[in-house]
Amino acid sequence: MVVQTQERNLAPPEAAARVPTRRLRWWHEVLLIAVGYAIYTVIRDQVPIEESSAFGHARDLEGLERRLGLFHEHGLNTWLAAHHSLVIVANYWYALAHFAVTGAIAVWVLWKHPQHARPLRLAWYSMNVAALVGFALYPLAPPRLMPGFIDTVVQFDTWGSWGSHGVDAASNQFAAMPSMHMGWSTWCAVVVVVLARRWWVKLLAVSYPVITLLVIVGTANHYFLDVAGGLGALAIGFGVQRLITRRAPFEPVTASATPRAVAAAPVR
Repeated sequence: MVVQTQERNLAPPEAAARVPTRRLRWWHEVLLIAVGYAIYTVIRDQVPIEESSAFGHARDLEGLERRLGLFHEHGLNTWLAAHHSLVIVANYWYALAHFAVTGAIAVWVLWKHPQHARPLRLAWYSMNVAALVGFALYPLAPPRLMPGFIDTVVQFDTWGSWGSHGVDAASNQFAAMPSMHMGWSTWCAVVVVVLARRWWVKLLAVSYPVITLLVIVGTANHYFLDVAGGLGALAIGFGVQRLITRRAPFEPVTASATPRAVAAAPVR
């Protein structure tokens, strides 16, 4: 009888591993993400705008890409602008997918994998903080503001992107390095590839940042080196998360790590 009592008191490993997730309130997590993004947007848009420095940095960046053999933005921009239907899709992809996909992935993590929500949120926060530092230290004019490039939003009158009338006045046009479109889309891809089970879902996740890269360069909103900067910011975000939590973002939560699991253990 004693043995049976102890067995009943022992929590199954899977149930114990889910203990921390019971304390996780989805609305609390969503609110934190929303407030965090609002603060990020306010800070980003309040960064002092130095137009001369921003255009000077753009010229320097173009020169560096030419020396590295990376300067293909103009060709891609010209090709995209010649295809009316594609450019409309690309403009709206740039304006909407950045928020819609990231929000959908965040909700999916909270619903299906809540034990990973907090470390992944911390990595996302840290990535954006790193981006704010980049915006402040290295203001950069996007290609669409440089001679020879076509501003696809203006030319095709697509409302809603950062370059459209009304929106441009409310945002920092020189917050291009690093590219958070690339940072956010790659964060989404990493999360889905690791946590999803179906191969075709993983494939879609991988294709998302690839398409985003083509869109942000083709619409002349970013240089290829901005893309590298976005990936660097993402790496910093996961690095900071690892330093703070002392564990990988996808590391399983063990029962021994929770007070409730300890209290549930039998007294010997």
